[in-house]
Amino acid sequence: MTEAKRTGLFDLHQELGARMVPFAGYDMPVQYPLGVLGEHRHTRAKAGLFDVSHMGQVLLRPVSGNVEQAARALETLVPADLIGLQPGRQRYGVFTGDTGGILDDLMIANRGDHLFAVVNAACKDADIVHLGRLSDHCSVEEVTDRALLALQGPAAAAVLSALVPAMRDMRFMDVDICDSDWGPLWVSRSGYTGEDGFEISVENARAEEFARALLAHDDVEPIGLGARDSLRLEAGLCLYGSDLDDTTSPVEGNLAWSIQKVRRKGGAREGGFPGADRIVEELARGPARLRVGLLPEGRAPMRAGTPLFGEQEDTDPMGQITSGGFGPSVDRPIAMGYVKTAHAALGTPLWAELRGRRLPVTVAELPFRPATYKR
Repeated sequence: MTEAKRTGLFDLHQELGARMVPFAGYDMPVQYPLGVLGEHRHTRAKAGLFDVSHMGQVLLRPVSGNVEQAARALETLVPADLIGLQPGRQRYGVFTGDTGGILDDLMIANRGDHLFAVVNAACKDADIVHLGRLSDHCSVEEVTDRALLALQGPAAAAVLSALVPAMRDMRFMDVDICDSDWGPLWVSRSGYTGEDGFEISVENARAEEFARALLAHDDVEPIGLGARDSLRLEAGLCLYGSDLDDTTSPVEGNLAWSIQKVRRKGGAREGGFPGADRIVEELARGPARLRVGLLPEGRAPMRAGTPLFGEQEDTDPMGQITSGGFGPSVDRPIAMGYVKTAHAALGTPLWAELRGRRLPVTVAELPFRPATYKR
């Protein structure tokens, strides 16, 4: 059995009283003494600090020195408009496989003369190999000497700008490299909670010192994986391995918005990525199933794996829940899952089988709570 890896903030997590659990090959904090509910509510009200250093950070440097070469190459793996991505901006994308399924989802930034990507921890080794296909056009460098922190919540901008004034005017999905007392910080105004916030890459040697500076603010609390999950679920955001996998197309995953017009049927750069035949067809005609929001009736949360039925007496499920739990900000159980497209309209009544009982569920709009990104 492989021993779990540790991020550079492991000792700080222990000092702060975190309960550590294995996650994606790492020992990670699932909660702190404040508890999952308290951490969730604090992030929504003020600011939460997350250690996301387990995720992969990757630099793609074009052989020619022209960033368009790297963007054009990456478009052969990702069905997004990356050539049109402007310097100082980032975009969500997915790696697709030959059958149109999703191999991973990622963030891609244009930093002027190169691209910077952040990939999921559980997939990063495979992603680096996958990106090796682009070696004729760009170098692929995994960044191993930097930690990654996320500061999320309505107070995040005030807290961070007091320490790093240069990021004060950033908009949602802007990226920048900002000088600071902790060395150059790679900052994006983004995150995975539905709140305004930032993801900050900092040198490993300065990461704990920087984290302590953020935590010294009265508005900031450390947040673990438990609250991270409930926050992203309320925001209607996917977790790879639960809501997305290599059998699920981006269209089925309700991620068609991540495929810009130029990559679709009739676009200037239609297709040209793995699984394009399936994905372009689904974009034009619709998928057989779709990820939707779900509101269970009552107070009992419905977890991943719960089967869904079109009628109470049906014997064969036509879908299942992939993420579910209690939404503290909306004060009710919430879930996401896949249903046949004929059952995907908002307000459609369904039935979920929970501990041998059929209980009513309604198809609902995502997100469950409006996002508060800085536009």
